Amino acid sequence: METTMARRFLMLFITIALATLIVNVRGYGKSSSVGEFSGGNYPDVMRKLKAFKVSFLRHDSISLPPTSMSPSPGPSPSVRPSPRVYEVTSYGADPTGKTDSTEAILRAISDAFDVAGGSSSSDGLFLMEGIVNLGGAHINLEGGTYTISRPLRLPSTGRANFRITGGTLKASDNFPVDGYLIDLSASYDNGNEYNYEYITLRDLMLDSNFRGGGIQVVNSLRTSIDNCYIAHFTSNGILVHGGHETYIRNSFLGQHITAGGDYHERNFSATGINLMGNDNAITDVVIFSAAIGIMVSGQANTISGVHCYNKATGFGGTGIYLKLPGLTQTRIVNSYLDYTGIVAEDPVQLHISSCFFLGDAYIVLKSINGVINGVNIIDNMFSGSGKGTDIVHLDQTIGPFTNVDQVVVDRNNVKGMKIKATVARRWVQGNGSSWTVDFNLALLFPNRINIVQYALSTTGSSIFPNHALRNVTNNRIVIESDVAVPASVFVMVDQGVSSQS
Repeated sequence: METTMARRFLMLFITIALATLIVNVRGYGKSSSVGEFSGGNYPDVMRKLKAFKVSFLRHDSISLPPTSMSPSPGPSPSVRPSPRVYEVTSYGADPTGKTDSTEAILRAISDAFDVAGGSSSSDGLFLMEGIVNLGGAHINLEGGTYTISRPLRLPSTGRANFRITGGTLKASDNFPVDGYLIDLSASYDNGNEYNYEYITLRDLMLDSNFRGGGIQVVNSLRTSIDNCYIAHFTSNGILVHGGHETYIRNSFLGQHITAGGDYHERNFSATGINLMGNDNAITDVVIFSAAIGIMVSGQANTISGVHCYNKATGFGGTGIYLKLPGLTQTRIVNSYLDYTGIVAEDPVQLHISSCFFLGDAYIVLKSINGVINGVNIIDNMFSGSGKGTDIVHLDQTIGPFTNVDQVVVDRNNVKGMKIKATVARRWVQGNGSSWTVDFNLALLFPNRINIVQYALSTTGSSIFPNHALRNVTNNRIVIESDVAVPASVFVMVDQGVSSQS
């Protein structure tokens, strides 16, 4: 009975549908009269009507489900987690810099540091113990310029995998003069070995407005500062204190905006980068104005591809200052010291190689406790103005270097300056029984020769004399023979190798 009623209902529905179609096709074609089909389309319309009827009959041949069954619900759409990108303008930050955006940016950072969904090192994500992985949470400055009135300090320590990118931060006129625009330091002791791990600061312009510094990184691990422009600082452009492996690369730092030859250069102050920690690297960085370009007081740091023209030596500036007497462990390679030089206190394990020194720039080895050990200054280029400036100076104002071992200053090429080295070679000719070779103009250390090698050859004489090295004091070599002969003497001396090595 139910099947018969369903078929009747279906046939009634088909009839009504066919009638509706016939009404809809009436008047088809612009030239047709009312109630008539367009001339050549009648067969096509009839075929479509028949096909429509057949399709309903096929449906009629299929048993209908009971009317009491309700349709099964379809699969609910999966909820996609929102990406952890925090756009500061959505928190009310002003990208024009006209109003203070400090609170808005700090709210964005606070949300990013929310540990909900974060993972700690115990989850197998290869972080230090007690460090929570924020999953790459990203503060996006959206290319705006934001004025801030106090440092952007991270709200809690023990966090990792977080970045701030893509905009400009400017200190307001009431920004604290001892603050840093971005401050990666702990406001309290959290008991962790490191405050943060894998924090990235990239594509940022920081204007300290002559109030404080740019970036401070304290006791952090594997921090990356990349493609940043930091200006108008009065303390440090970047300060790294403690921690491990802060990598600073592809960045520009200057207290004043200049491209060299600034009339106020003698008044430049502050420090571009201050490394007070171990195992850090500075790569492909330009420091264009500061009293000291790079200050290093931590061990095992690497400086490569750096261009320092921060403040000329003649105005009291220093390109790179190594202030860790007794255990330097620093490598400076492929860098450009432009009218400003390098100072190293009591250097121990220092390597300076493949660098270019322009404008009478030179290296100073400064005695604090009289120790210099394991120093290589090799394969560099020096270019000066012809004033007779030595390429390497000894500052023994406090006291002389008394512990000298494994020091090599050699193979440097020089134009317009004076060569200084720990290895020197000279030859003299004369007719007599004594030959003196003076190395004072070439040797770095006064009155110090550890190794002497010489060769004596006679010409125009059938006599070959007995000869010997008689004196090495005051960097002068004296060779004597038992008879007078015309001879040439070649001498090589070495100051750097200890007699106990």
